[in-house]
Amino acid sequence: MADLKKLAEEIVGLTLLEAQELKTILKDEYGIEPAAGGAVMMAGPAAAGEAAEEQTEFDVVLTEAGPNKINVIKEVRGITGLGLKEAKDLVEAGGKVKEGVSKADAEELKTKLEAAGAKVELK
Repeated sequence: MADLKKLAEEIVGLTLLEAQELKTILKDEYGIEPAAGGAVMMAGPAAAGEAAEEQTEFDVVLTEAGPNKINVIKEVRGITGLGLKEAKDLVEAGGKVKEGVSKADAEELKTKLEAAGAKVELK
C-alpha cells in the first residue's frame, strides 16, 4: 500500500497550476471530479442497456470577460436585465449568467457573449 502520509504531503505542497493539472488528469483519465465542499465524486459507468439521459437544461457560465469587458457587460445586461453595477460585478467575478435554459437558447447566448469577446461554457 502507498504511504498515504507522504502522498498527502505531496498533494498539499502542489502549486495552483500543479493542482489544476492534477484535477484535469483525475477528471480526464479516471472520471473523478471534485464535488461541492471538496468531496470527491467518481463518475461511474452507465448500467448495461441503460441509455444516458440527454441533458435538456443548461447553465450559461461566463469563465472570462476577455479584452472587451465593456461589450461583455452590455451583453450581460441585455441577457439578464441586471443594472450596470450588478452586470459589471458578474462579468468581473465570472459565473452563471443564465440558469436552466434550453440547449438552443444556451447556444444563442453563448454565441452572443463570445461575439462580445467573452469565454463561455455551457454546463
